[in-house]
Amino acid sequence: MTFDEWVCEVQTRTESALSVVLPSEDVEPIRLHQAMRYAVLGGGKRVRPMLCHAAGQALGAPSQMRDTAACALELIHVYSMVHDDLPLMDNDDVRRDKPAVHIAYDEVTGLLVGDALQSQAFIVLSSDVLDVYRQAALMRVLACATGSFGMAGGQAIDLESVGMQLSKTQLEMMHQMKTGALLRAAVKMGAICGDKMSADIESALDAYAKAIGLAFQVVDDILDVTANSTLLGKTAGKDKANDKPTYVSIIGLRASLELVAQLRRDAYAALVPLGERGLRLAQIADLVAKRIN
Repeated sequence: MTFDEWVCEVQTRTESALSVVLPSEDVEPIRLHQAMRYAVLGGGKRVRPMLCHAAGQALGAPSQMRDTAACALELIHVYSMVHDDLPLMDNDDVRRDKPAVHIAYDEVTGLLVGDALQSQAFIVLSSDVLDVYRQAALMRVLACATGSFGMAGGQAIDLESVGMQLSKTQLEMMHQMKTGALLRAAVKMGAICGDKMSADIESALDAYAKAIGLAFQVVDDILDVTANSTLLGKTAGKDKANDKPTYVSIIGLRASLELVAQLRRDAYAALVPLGERGLRLAQIADLVAKRIN
C-alpha cells in the first residue's frame, strides 16, 4: 500500500484499539470516563503509534503486539497534553481543534483524566497478548520515557526556563526529554515487540529516533511562529507570548529550517543498516519534516 494508505490504516486501527481499551462511558465514574474518551478519541495525528508500528513491522512484530504498545504510547501522550493544557502549566484552551479537557469539563477533571490515562497505559501493557518478558521491557521503557529523566523532567525544565535565554545545548536537552523521550520510546517499544535485535540495529533505531524526536520539536517551534491555530489544532504563538525559549528564538527561523533538513538526513543515514525494512520509518521522517512545507 502507499504511505498515505498505511498512515490511514494505522490511524484507524489505533482509534479502534483505543476505543476498546478505554473504560466505557456508561461505567462509573461516568463523567471521568466520558472525559477520558473525549481526550483520546476522534483526533490527533497518531505519530507515536506510527513510529511504533513502523519499527515493529521492520522487525516482524505481530500486529496485536504493535497495537497494544501503540495504545499505551498514545494514552501517555494524551495524558501529557491534558496536563500541559491546564492553567497551572501552559494554560491552553484548545487541543486537537476542540476545547481542551479542562475547558470542556473542568480543571479537576482535567487533572484526574491525565492521572487515569497514565495508569491505563500500564494496564494496557499488562495484556496477555504480550509475554511476561515483553510486558516488563515495555513497561520499563515507557516509565523511563515518562518520568523525571524523560517527559516530566523536560516539562519541568521548560516551565523553569520561561523568560530565560538557554543555550542551544540546554534547549536540545530539554526537548530530547520533553518531546523526544516518548518518540524514542515509540520506536524502541515497536522494536521490542518484534524479533530480537542485534546491537547494530538497536543502535541504528535509537539514532533514528533521536533525530526524529528533535526534528519534531524544532518543527513545532517553527510552526508556532509561522502557522495559524486552525492548522496547528492548538493556539498558535503561545511560546512567544509566554516568553519561552525555542529554536526559533535562539538560532532564528532560517537556521531552524536548516536544522530540520539536517535532522532528516541524519534519520535517513541511521536507517541504512535496516535496508528496505526501514522504508516506513524513512517516510515518517519525511512526514515530520514536511509539516513546515
